[in-house]
Amino acid sequence: MEYRQLGASGLHVPVLSFGTATFGGGNEFFKAWGNTQLEDAKKMVHLCLDAGVNLFDTADVYSNGISETILGQALEGIRNKVLISTKATFRMGEGPNDYGSSRFHLIESAENSLRRLQTDHIDIYHLHGFDGNTPVEETLRALDDLISSGKVRYIACSNFSGWHLMKSLSVSERYGWARYVAHQAYYSLLDREFEWELMPLGIDQKVGTIVWSPLASGQLGGKFRRGQPIPQDNRRSQGGSHGPATDYEFLYNIVDALDEVAEEVGKSVAQVALNWVLQRPTVANIIIGARNEEQLKQNLAAVGWNLTTEQIKKLDAASNREPIYPYWHQRQDTGLNPIPKFY
Repeated sequence: MEYRQLGASGLHVPVLSFGTATFGGGNEFFKAWGNTQLEDAKKMVHLCLDAGVNLFDTADVYSNGISETILGQALEGIRNKVLISTKATFRMGEGPNDYGSSRFHLIESAENSLRRLQTDHIDIYHLHGFDGNTPVEETLRALDDLISSGKVRYIACSNFSGWHLMKSLSVSERYGWARYVAHQAYYSLLDREFEWELMPLGIDQKVGTIVWSPLASGQLGGKFRRGQPIPQDNRRSQGGSHGPATDYEFLYNIVDALDEVAEEVGKSVAQVALNWVLQRPTVANIIIGARNEEQLKQNLAAVGWNLTTEQIKKLDAASNREPIYPYWHQRQDTGLNPIPKFY
């Protein structure tokens, strides 16, 4: 297993982490992701560890805490061998303070996550989204206090826009508080908008990227194909997906290119799609999920080899979208942009 440094921190993480949103199946939305219970969760955890994957990602909102509870039980006796990433911000109750990134909610959420995970610290604590109602200063001071108390080791964010992240980094610098070492972001061959602003920001500010949904809710897993019925046994069809409506002609063009490359390298379509993400700038880790052991084994085989430059160019061309303003203007060859082009 390859390990990479996470942003400007000293923490090294495996290039693959295991996402546990499939643990629990606590409501209809998360049942569409999976319904893994404790015994199967333990098997998957040990499969990951055998492959060198020691980072496990969860969130308080996943099945309303059930995912964290199952993960904590599955890691009993081996906590010192793993890294845990969890998240807060989204609504966890009906009260007026049961959501957001206020000091009140973040400290309460961290304490609840620690209890469910059966641990005394969280290795990477994410804000699951940006809270526009809470001052950034209040949020970052609360996170800095969690680090000072030893309950959190590193902080990260997720689903921020460029200005959300840059403002937060500026506030941390101004007051000498802990800064976000990573941004957990939606990114795949099907959805490459992350490259327009957030990736250049990550390069400039040394913020690592942890990628969620690198197979675009399973659409790049090999089952979605031109001329065939849309599969109904996947997360997207069952109502558990994120992301914009799919342009199927665009998707099938990408799958055609994936098929060509997969045949060249002797790998599956999903493995090629995951490997492509791993070779992008700022990407330190991608989160893989699985409903069963076989699916997990397949995803784990996405590492240990690399696509060639020509294969990457082929996939880049098939998945390219014209960006919105001002990014299309910035792509012009003016000599003004010092960041190397990677698209």
